[in-house]
Amino acid sequence: MQQHEVVVVGAGLAGQRAALAAIEAGREVAIVSKLHPLRSHSGAAQGGINAALGKEDSVDTHIYDTVKGSDYLGDQDAIELFCREAGPTVVEMEHFGTIFSRGDDGALARRAFGGAGFPRTIYAADRTGLALLQALWEHLGTARFRLYEEWELTSLIVRDGRVHGIVAYDRKTGEFDQIGAKAVVLATGPFGRIYGRTTNAHSCTGDGVAAAYDAGAALKDLEFVQFHPTALMESAILITEGARGEGGILKNAQGERFMGKYAPHVFDLASRDVVSRAIVTEVREGRGFPGGYVHLELMHLGKEKVESRLQEICDYARVYAGIDPVVEPIPVYPAQHYMMGGIGTDPHGATSLRGLFAAGEAACVSIHGANRLGGNSLLETLVFGKQAGIAAAAYAATASAPDVRAAELDQYTAPYRAWSSRKDGEDPATLRSDMQAVMERYVGIYRNEADLLEGVRQIRAVKARFANVRVVDQSHVYNMNLADAIEVGHMLSLAEVIVLGAYARTESRGAHARTDYPKRDDAKWMKHTIATRGPEGPQLSYAPVAYTRWEPKERVY
Repeated sequence: MQQHEVVVVGAGLAGQRAALAAIEAGREVAIVSKLHPLRSHSGAAQGGINAALGKEDSVDTHIYDTVKGSDYLGDQDAIELFCREAGPTVVEMEHFGTIFSRGDDGALARRAFGGAGFPRTIYAADRTGLALLQALWEHLGTARFRLYEEWELTSLIVRDGRVHGIVAYDRKTGEFDQIGAKAVVLATGPFGRIYGRTTNAHSCTGDGVAAAYDAGAALKDLEFVQFHPTALMESAILITEGARGEGGILKNAQGERFMGKYAPHVFDLASRDVVSRAIVTEVREGRGFPGGYVHLELMHLGKEKVESRLQEICDYARVYAGIDPVVEPIPVYPAQHYMMGGIGTDPHGATSLRGLFAAGEAACVSIHGANRLGGNSLLETLVFGKQAGIAAAAYAATASAPDVRAAELDQYTAPYRAWSSRKDGEDPATLRSDMQAVMERYVGIYRNEADLLEGVRQIRAVKARFANVRVVDQSHVYNMNLADAIEVGHMLSLAEVIVLGAYARTESRGAHARTDYPKRDDAKWMKHTIATRGPEGPQLSYAPVAYTRWEPKERVY
């Protein structure tokens, strides 16, 4: 059993930035990650990072675009902080060594992204997340901290409403251990693997969000699930919004540039929820290509532009689809991409549990509300990772030593021993596939009451089967059968919250589109969904949205 002042769980951009801030504040820090830090999902982000830099753009325009993009469900105090920190954050990351793309004049290159009133997305070709991650990891490497690599979070240690540390599983040895902490920062990223067709990595299983929920923390707005409009048809590999920002266009099987019907002012650069629904509508109404997809065309941009600014997209299309985007259209269809909801926090990362902080996609501040704008997620990890690290360090500076009791480890790990001792039971891989099929079928881009009710019933049925999960592999070293079972348990808890929140919200707002309630209902639903764990499942309540300057109005593009 080890103890630290601040333990950060997750080593992507949010986790690394939180750790750096806590170290700079003078605290002793440990990072716990189930992956090598440079394999974190932050590295998969392609298109860019938003910041209002230059004379033509303004912070106020960025704030307004984010508020509007959220379908007015974003908390405007958090959004104002977020957008004001954008410029300094990008400059800081450049000073840390991030090699951004440049224009002919030597200034930072910017591209247009959906829902933005100005081209403010700064990028490093189409590998922006990886460029940021590598630069931050190299900078963090000059500091002293303890790294628990390939340790998987299983639960939080909570006593009297305060978090005292974590319980984690060391994949290398097969052992569980407690790690005490005065403050814990959860930065474990998304949980898109709840869905079958997703751009998320296999590691995106919501471990931190589920552990916080199990410990009594409040989750916020989980019903808002973003589907990215352009993922490769067969593999669901992400085709960055930057492809449309560079001038790519969507066409249906009739050769029509169909986005003019749905967003007559901005066409292909409408917000992601609008473009995703447009593609699904085209396919459902018979204007898609056989097999159910549309085309993303880049050919008109020319070989030099496509291959220099969209290098990774060229590689993906050629390797995984057998298509050369320089001369052929790319077959695309929406896939789950991002979770607007997460652990509820204030703008400084504090949660409803003392000593627990969260940042990045695991958290919900909320700046994205009902729909996230492209380019705001990388910025979120850095801005709020830093805020959470500062706040956790300040809390740890005055907190008493964590109360971690070695004798309680058996209590925390008893379920896992039971899974491994069963002679028969449910296969975690089968349970995962069944959960994903339910979420795809009943809790997708378009939703209605009958589907959501059936989704609740079926998710609870899979969850009941999980009570009899069996781990067949008895090995200790890299027992991925056990790791899979732990992760499926986490995802089933969160899937239940998603579908119940979606069923309860009888309106359409942002990424939550109900065919039986097609209009936004500000009178009834201008509020956040709050979910806490109860004896019979999720308990839903609601909280007001924070306003500063922008009153809700119709969102059109």
